[in-house]
Amino acid sequence: MKARHKKLILIAVVVMALGAVAALVLNAFRSNLVFFFSPTQVAKGEAPRDRVFRVGGLVESGSLRREQDGITAHFRVTDTAQTLAVTYKGVLPDLFKEGKGVVAEGRLDGSGVFIAEQVLAKHDENYMPPEAAGALEQAEKAKKTLVLPQGK
Repeated sequence: MKARHKKLILIAVVVMALGAVAALVLNAFRSNLVFFFSPTQVAKGEAPRDRVFRVGGLVESGSLRREQDGITAHFRVTDTAQTLAVTYKGVLPDLFKEGKGVVAEGRLDGSGVFIAEQVLAKHDENYMPPEAAGALEQAEKAKKTLVLPQGK
């Protein structure tokens, strides 16, 4: 075999190895990518049913219910237009309160309840995750543009 052919084979092997490494990295990145959805988007069916995603908004007042085991909590997250039932098994953050902002990470079950694996609460009075703030703002705009006829 000539030196020229050896070089071409070496280059081909290196290119294939780099391609395989790039494919593995992109696959790992895609499987760890977590998207954010508002309760309205979840209600419209835009959220994936088979993947982990985040949902955010406000914890609906009066919706928090704890089971007797002390670690399972049920509550609803709202963007003021739609609400989504959430179940979380674990210790809720200290700043978790009804009427306050929250982001939960998990997946939908077969009945449409969001099973959270992680719950994050806002850390002070002025902060809300940008995704949650944007979702609330869009929901408020949608409510204002929806004008119902009077007397019906």
